[in-house]
Amino acid sequence: MANMASSLIKHKKITTTVAKAKALRVYVEPLITKGKENNTHNHRTVFSYLQDKEAVHELFTVVGEKVASRPGGYTRILKIGNRAGDNADMAMIELVDFNEYFEGYGTAKKAASKRTRRGKAKTSTAKTETTAAVVETVAPAEVIDVVETEVEETEAPVVEEAAAEVAAETTETAEETPASEDAPAEGSEEDNKA
Repeated sequence: MANMASSLIKHKKITTTVAKAKALRVYVEPLITKGKENNTHNHRTVFSYLQDKEAVHELFTVVGEKVASRPGGYTRILKIGNRAGDNADMAMIELVDFNEYFEGYGTAKKAASKRTRRGKAKTSTAKTETTAAVVETVAPAEVIDVVETEVEETEAPVVEEAAAEVAAETTETAEETPASEDAPAEGSEEDNKA
């Protein structure tokens, strides 16, 4: 376990079997927690577990500073399939904060905002006041009245012309199809004979 923990701290990820990865997680996470606080007692305690000066130095300088804000869960285990020789379940265990390929790497987390009813009401009234101010500056009432009267003046002749055209067409069609006097009425004797 000490050798695997040292390798994990130095290389930030290692490949091993699933069982060993789960056991390594239990072994290394308390050591990483101790690495967050840099004092002599923690150095000696971690060195007694790892027996590797380079790994202890890396833990307290690089890893400890990087995970200082994280309350726990420093490692991630990803299953990668079975080994070709003996078909053992293989996994990759890695330090969470050092994976460059996952989302959120190297970005600061956004502080959660607290929402209250009072805050909502203030923002909605502020938006309404702002919108009213913009409307007043963009289109004053006088400009709107002028535009409306211009539209009414231009639409009235167009509507009258359209009505006149429809009436003219109606009278033309009525004149073209006069009722013929020679045609027999419905239900006459000639229709019944045929």
